[in-house]
Amino acid sequence: MTKLTTKTLLSIVVPALDEATTIPLLLTDLRDLRVSHEIIVVDGGSTDTTARIAAECGARVVLAPSGRGFQLRAGASAATAELLWFLHADVRVGPDVLRAVERIAESGERGAFAFRLAIDSPGASYRLLERLANLRSRRLSLPYGDQSLLVARADYDSAGGFPPIPIMEDVALVRALRRITSVSMLDSAVRVSSRRWQRDGVFRSTVRNSLLLAAYMLGAPPGWIAALYRPHSSNASPDKTAS
Repeated sequence: MTKLTTKTLLSIVVPALDEATTIPLLLTDLRDLRVSHEIIVVDGGSTDTTARIAAECGARVVLAPSGRGFQLRAGASAATAELLWFLHADVRVGPDVLRAVERIAESGERGAFAFRLAIDSPGASYRLLERLANLRSRRLSLPYGDQSLLVARADYDSAGGFPPIPIMEDVALVRALRRITSVSMLDSAVRVSSRRWQRDGVFRSTVRNSLLLAAYMLGAPPGWIAALYRPHSSNASPDKTAS
């Protein structure tokens, strides 16, 4: 008797560091996916129960050095599917997002895709920030990592994957992808936690991030940029909440 196997169509990679309060919410959202998939949570040395909670929710837990670039690269290396979906631990995904991912997974479409940004907090400043981020994404084909990049494995590999750098890993990958394939924006939106803007201030963090992006585009070393992003602590992971 021949044993039937179901091919895994989608690998979901979630970098996490001390995300015990947010990771179960995201993993609960992902339970509604209707295509065969695997979830890989890449723990960067959490001191809370992130890894245990992820495992209890059915995710495979991979350990990697702290830093999104390192964690995302490790997660992609562990993935088995031909479509990779990179999600930050503090986002929420609704049914419309899941249905869009399912369509791409089932079609085998090549290229890279990202979602519109929605910030999970009221206030005019957040709505303006959303508009600016979504305008940048569409006009420049430059979505950030918190917009949940979805990319065919072949294109990810051809672009060199996420570089093992302490910050700007999402920008580096998207720029590399644009040289070899299309980077398309989907109509659905992922909801992102407002915690980093609440912590640093909307205006201050937006100006700072824009200046750091400009510095990176002009060739500044990622290590130098990371030190400016988190000047108060040399041990902080600059990209834990970077956007």
